[in-house]
Amino acid sequence: MNARSTVINLGGAPISRRGLIASAGAAGLAAAARPYGAFAAGPEAMLKVGFVSPRTGALGGFGKTDGYVLERVRKALAKGHSIGDKTYAVEVLDRDSQSDPSRAGQLAKTLINSDKIDMMLVVSTPEVINPVADASEAAGVPCLSTVMPWESWYFGRGAKPGQPSPFKWTYHFGFGGAEFHKCYVSQWNLIPTNKKVGVLYPNDADGNAIRDHLAPALAKSGFTIIDPGAYEDGTTDYSAQIAKFKAEKCEIFNGFPIPPDFAAFWRQAAQQGYTKMVKIAQIAKACLFPDDVTALGNLGFNLSSAAYWHKAFPYKSSLTGIGGEELADGYEKASGKQWTQQLGASLAVFDAGFAALKASSDPTSKPAVAKALSTLKTVTINGLVDFTSGPVSNVSPGPIIGTQWLKAKAGSRFTLDYPVTENATDPNVPIQGKLMPFNS
Repeated sequence: MNARSTVINLGGAPISRRGLIASAGAAGLAAAARPYGAFAAGPEAMLKVGFVSPRTGALGGFGKTDGYVLERVRKALAKGHSIGDKTYAVEVLDRDSQSDPSRAGQLAKTLINSDKIDMMLVVSTPEVINPVADASEAAGVPCLSTVMPWESWYFGRGAKPGQPSPFKWTYHFGFGGAEFHKCYVSQWNLIPTNKKVGVLYPNDADGNAIRDHLAPALAKSGFTIIDPGAYEDGTTDYSAQIAKFKAEKCEIFNGFPIPPDFAAFWRQAAQQGYTKMVKIAQIAKACLFPDDVTALGNLGFNLSSAAYWHKAFPYKSSLTGIGGEELADGYEKASGKQWTQQLGASLAVFDAGFAALKASSDPTSKPAVAKALSTLKTVTINGLVDFTSGPVSNVSPGPIIGTQWLKAKAGSRFTLDYPVTENATDPNVPIQGKLMPFNS
């Protein structure tokens, strides 16, 4: 599987930041480690935590910053993790799903059955999270995830509306249809339009959940949804969809495609004249990260986005003590690349996961950790995680904040600026700029 584990009880040579960033596309990171017991006071037990994310492949943008996040986590855990009157050495085994759902599930099974992890952490999209969560649920291993609509996680894995949760071991925090709805209505009312929305929702877990839960809510809020129907990931010709959006004069465009699909669609939309009538182009999933938007050239400027984390969030990591600006600036200095919203999200899953371990009566007891997750209420770098008041069991809702990709001012280090333009789902996040029309 080309996967390597990383031992956290560091005492030997430190990992260079350059080395971590350079290996961000690799399946795992190796760290020199002293033998068990190398702590000054001596650890009393060992905890193993699995971490799965898409470091490479079509969804690799979600995992590009994970090497830096793991470095910060390892530094915070270098002397062990104190829980009650014990100090535990911690081994984090990080794995790259390569954006392949089958591989994600197999990695999870290996972490569970061969590596004997105590807890699973997993981030970013149904293609990664759902197979890992399913493997954890089947094996009775507590699992915590973030960065996908919770409906895609909950209903996409077999839960039924109005029925008790079928999940005992798996938990998810973050945005859902209600947060998208609140964000989009807030964002779209900032610019006058005819309120006709052309939507590009794929036939996948995200697209189907959004079609079932978000689109009807937007319609009730006065927007006319023009949906040409589900399409398959990897589609290369979008002429039929574009023709429909033009015929209906859709001044708002909204999509949840994977990055390669949106790039193909948006270039064809420009060639066929649709982008000229668009006043708001609100793209989820495909326009979350600066590299994907920069690759679009001039077609990337003024695209509206939404952030599940932003460096303007006013919270600190409970595990590392790092705030948003410090996290983003540290990454940019280490990598030479622009910060991304995944930095805070990936760190938040460690914040919440280790808070649950600390809250459990015994972090080596899987039932105790699962119980701690079910009642967890803690503040992460991403804000509040609260499993006591979710929309359904096993879910804690989270914010999604309106943002926009703007051409950076002359002299800027990077091509794009990414200001917050609305904050309906978390008023604690400061608004940084006015939403600009796509064709301004």
